[in-house]
Amino acid sequence: MKNYVQLGDNLTLPAPYAVASGGPALIGPIVGVASTDAAQGEDCAFVRVGVFNLPKAAGQAWTAGAKLYFDAAAKNFTTTAGGVLAGAAASNAASADTSGAVLLTGQIAA
Repeated sequence: MKNYVQLGDNLTLPAPYAVASGGPALIGPIVGVASTDAAQGEDCAFVRVGVFNLPKAAGQAWTAGAKLYFDAAAKNFTTTAGGVLAGAAASNAASADTSGAVLLTGQIAA
Protein backbone atom coordinates (compact mmCIF):
# COMPACT_ATOMS: atom_id res chain seq x y z
CA MET A 1 0.00 0.00 0.00
CA LYS A 2 1.83 3.09 -1.20
CA ASN A 3 -0.17 5.69 0.76
CA TYR A 4 0.69 4.27 4.24
CA VAL A 5 2.79 6.67 6.31
CA GLN A 6 3.21 5.15 9.79
CA LEU A 7 1.39 3.38 12.62
CA GLY A 8 0.92 6.60 14.61
CA ASP A 9 1.74 5.34 18.12
CA ASN A 10 4.74 7.68 18.01
CA LEU A 11 4.57 11.05 16.29
CA THR A 12 7.25 13.66 15.78
CA LEU A 13 5.63 17.01 16.54
CA PRO A 14 6.75 20.45 17.71
CA ALA A 15 6.82 20.66 21.51
CA PRO A 16 4.07 23.06 22.69
CA TYR A 17 6.32 24.11 25.59
CA ALA A 18 9.61 22.91 27.04
CA VAL A 19 9.20 19.24 27.92
CA ALA A 20 11.46 16.77 29.69
CA SER A 21 11.87 13.19 28.55
CA GLY A 22 8.95 11.24 30.02
CA GLY A 23 6.84 14.36 30.49
CA PRO A 24 3.27 14.64 29.18
CA ALA A 25 2.19 17.26 26.68
CA LEU A 26 -0.88 18.34 24.78
CA ILE A 27 -0.18 19.10 21.13
CA GLY A 28 -3.41 20.38 19.65
CA PRO A 29 -5.85 17.53 20.42
CA ILE A 30 -3.07 14.93 20.91
CA VAL A 31 -1.82 13.81 24.33
CA GLY A 32 1.63 12.27 24.26
CA VAL A 33 4.70 11.56 26.36
CA ALA A 34 7.98 13.12 25.24
CA SER A 35 10.67 10.59 24.37
CA THR A 36 13.46 13.19 24.79
CA ASP A 37 13.93 16.65 26.26
CA ALA A 38 12.74 19.37 23.88
CA ALA A 39 12.53 23.13 23.90
CA GLN A 40 9.29 24.85 22.91
CA GLY A 41 8.80 24.53 19.15
CA GLU A 42 11.51 21.88 18.78
CA ASP A 43 10.54 18.63 17.08
CA CYS A 44 10.12 15.79 19.55
CA ALA A 45 8.91 12.20 19.26
CA PHE A 46 5.78 11.86 21.39
CA VAL A 47 4.49 8.42 22.39
CA ARG A 48 0.69 8.26 22.24
CA VAL A 49 -0.07 4.69 23.34
CA GLY A 50 1.07 2.67 26.35
CA VAL A 51 1.21 2.70 30.13
CA PHE A 52 3.32 5.39 31.82
CA ASN A 53 3.82 6.61 35.38
CA LEU A 54 2.74 10.23 35.04
CA PRO A 55 1.94 13.16 37.34
CA LYS A 56 -1.52 13.07 38.91
CA ALA A 57 -3.69 15.71 40.51
CA ALA A 58 -3.08 16.06 44.25
CA GLY A 59 -5.66 14.68 46.63
CA GLN A 60 -7.29 12.29 44.17
CA ALA A 61 -7.46 8.54 44.60
CA TRP A 62 -7.65 6.57 41.36
CA THR A 63 -9.24 3.20 40.82
CA ALA A 64 -8.05 0.98 37.99
CA GLY A 65 -10.10 1.66 34.88
CA ALA A 66 -11.17 5.18 35.84
CA LYS A 67 -11.25 7.66 32.95
CA LEU A 68 -8.34 10.10 33.10
CA TYR A 69 -8.20 13.58 31.67
CA PHE A 70 -5.07 15.61 30.94
CA ASP A 71 -5.11 19.04 32.55
CA ALA A 72 -2.86 21.05 30.23
CA ALA A 73 -2.59 24.00 32.64
CA ALA A 74 -1.43 21.84 35.57
CA LYS A 75 0.35 19.33 33.28
CA ASN A 76 -1.09 16.38 35.17
CA PHE A 77 -3.81 13.75 34.94
CA THR A 78 -7.09 13.90 36.79
CA THR A 79 -10.36 12.03 37.14
CA THR A 80 -12.20 15.35 36.95
CA ALA A 81 -13.87 15.80 33.57
CA GLY A 82 -13.08 19.03 31.81
CA GLY A 83 -9.60 18.39 30.54
CA VAL A 84 -8.78 16.29 27.51
CA LEU A 85 -9.84 12.64 27.84
CA ALA A 86 -6.51 10.82 27.49
CA GLY A 87 -7.07 7.27 28.70
CA ALA A 88 -7.59 5.37 31.93
CA ALA A 89 -5.92 4.53 35.21
CA ALA A 90 -3.94 1.30 34.73
CA SER A 91 -3.89 0.63 38.48
CA ASN A 92 -5.12 2.08 41.74
CA ALA A 93 -3.35 5.17 43.11
CA ALA A 94 -3.70 6.65 46.58
CA SER A 95 -4.71 10.27 47.09
CA ALA A 96 -1.25 11.04 48.53
CA ASP A 97 0.54 9.67 45.42
CA THR A 98 2.08 12.28 43.12
CA SER A 99 2.01 9.99 40.09
CA GLY A 100 0.00 7.08 38.81
CA ALA A 101 -0.04 4.50 36.03
CA VAL A 102 -1.81 6.03 33.03
CA LEU A 103 -2.93 3.98 30.02
CA LEU A 104 -2.76 6.35 27.05
CA THR A 105 -5.17 5.11 24.42
CA GLY A 106 -4.07 7.33 21.54
CA GLN A 107 -7.51 8.82 21.06
CA ILE A 108 -7.83 12.33 19.70
CA ALA A 109 -9.61 14.95 21.80
CA ALA A 110 -12.94 16.15 20.44
